[in-house]
Amino acid sequence: MSVKVIELNDSNIKVGNEVGMLFQSPGFSLVTNDKVAVGEFAESQCRIQPTNSFSKYWYELNLEPISHSPKIRHHADLAFAQLMDIAQQGDIDGAVIFSVPGSFTQQQLAILLGLARQTKFSPVGLVNSALVESVHLAHKEYLIHADIQLHQVVVTLLASDETCFRVENIVQIPGVGTQNFMNLMMQVATDSFISQCRFNPQHDANTEQDLYNEIQGWLSNYQEGKTVQLELKSRDTTYSSKLPWDNLTGVIDRYYQKITKQIDVLKPSVSCHVLLNERLTRLPGFLRFISNNKDFEVVSGHQGIQACIDNKNLICSKDGGTILVDKLEKSKLGIKSLHTRTVGEQSEEASHLLFGNEAIKLNRVVILNRPGERGCLESSQEINMAMKDLPKHLGIIDKTPKGVYLNSPNDHAILNDQSIRRGVHPLKLGDQIKFAEAGVEIRLIKVRNGEQQ
Repeated sequence: MSVKVIELNDSNIKVGNEVGMLFQSPGFSLVTNDKVAVGEFAESQCRIQPTNSFSKYWYELNLEPISHSPKIRHHADLAFAQLMDIAQQGDIDGAVIFSVPGSFTQQQLAILLGLARQTKFSPVGLVNSALVESVHLAHKEYLIHADIQLHQVVVTLLASDETCFRVENIVQIPGVGTQNFMNLMMQVATDSFISQCRFNPQHDANTEQDLYNEIQGWLSNYQEGKTVQLELKSRDTTYSSKLPWDNLTGVIDRYYQKITKQIDVLKPSVSCHVLLNERLTRLPGFLRFISNNKDFEVVSGHQGIQACIDNKNLICSKDGGTILVDKLEKSKLGIKSLHTRTVGEQSEEASHLLFGNEAIKLNRVVILNRPGERGCLESSQEINMAMKDLPKHLGIIDKTPKGVYLNSPNDHAILNDQSIRRGVHPLKLGDQIKFAEAGVEIRLIKVRNGEQQ
C-alpha cells in the first residue's frame, strides 16, 4: 500500500513518503474577509495583522466558539483549512498516516480524524511521533524524547521490555515554544534598538513584522558566539543594532533550564539516553547548553517519516478503525536505515577537517561562501567555498563534548553524496560534505603524529 505521512507539529508540519520530504508548512493562519490563508504567508503577516492571525489552533484544537467571522466558528475550522491546503500542496489524495505529538488529547485526536475524513485523503494510521522517531533505539530500557512546538515543549519517556517498545509518560512544558523564544528575542532586540538608536520597532506593525522576519532569517544563518547584527528600515531611515551573543543567551538560557529540568525530572536513571528533535537544536546555544550534562543524539529531517513508512504495517489499521499507536511489538519492527547515531559509540573520533590540501583542527568551523575570493582557509576556523549561486552562510561544523555536528541553515549541503535538509546532523570520522556535485569536499579525518589518516 502506498502511503504518505503527515508529521503534525505546528512549528513545521511536514508531508513525506518513502522518497523524502514533499511539503512543509508552519501552523499559522490569517483570516480576512472570511478567507483563510495558512502557512508561510500567514506567518509573514502575523505581526502586521495580529487580530486576524492565529497560531494556537493546533495547540488548542477544540470546538469552542471564537468570535471572529461568520465562516470561522472555532479552532477546528482553522485546522481544517490547513489540512485542505496541505492536501493540495502536498498532492495527497490517498492513504495517510498521521504522526502526532503526545500532547494531543483523545478529544483532539477525534476532532483531527473527523476533519481528515472530510478531505480527499484517507487517514489509515495514527502514531505517537516520539515513539516512531525513537524506534531505532527500541533496544534501550529507557529513553527520553524532546520536541518543540509553537507554544510548548513536549517531553516523552519511552520504555522497552522483552516484547514491546512503548510510551511510558508525557510531560508538557507550556510557555517555551518557538513563538515564546521569538517573543523573548524580539524584546531583547527591541531594547537594543531603543538603547542604541532611540528607535522602537514594535511601535509600528510593519517594522515589528520586519523585526520578526529579521530574527527568523538570523536563526537560519546564525554563527554561535558571534554578535548579532540586525538592520531595519523605517520610512527613509535605516537603523542598525548590535546584540552581543552573551546578552541574548543570558536571557534565553532560563527557558533552556525549564526544559532540561523537566527532562531530569522524567528520567528514571542518570544514564537514560536523550533524543532531541532537530527543531530544538536549532535554537541559539541550546546544543552547547545541553551537551554539558546530557547523553544525547539528534533526530533529523526525514527520519520520523521514514520510520512511519518502514513500520506502516504496525501503524495502519486492519479493520477500518483508527486508534493511536503508542506501543510497537519489537519482533515486528522494520528499520531500513538509521540517520542518527549514539554519541560515543564510534571507536575513533575525527580530529581535523580536510579541505583541499589544508587540515583544519576541528573545534568550531564556520563554512562561508564568498564568490570571487580565493576558495581556501580564511582564518583558523573559517572555510570559504567561493561558489556561485549559493548563500553566504552554509553552516557550522561544531565539535561538542558529545560528538561532531553539522548545523546546516539551508538545504544545500550534500553529506556522503546524499542531499540533506537544513538542521543539525551528526557527523563521524570519514564523512564527506559538499555543497555542489562538482564542488570541493570537506572530509572529517583523524591526524596522528602529523599524518593524515
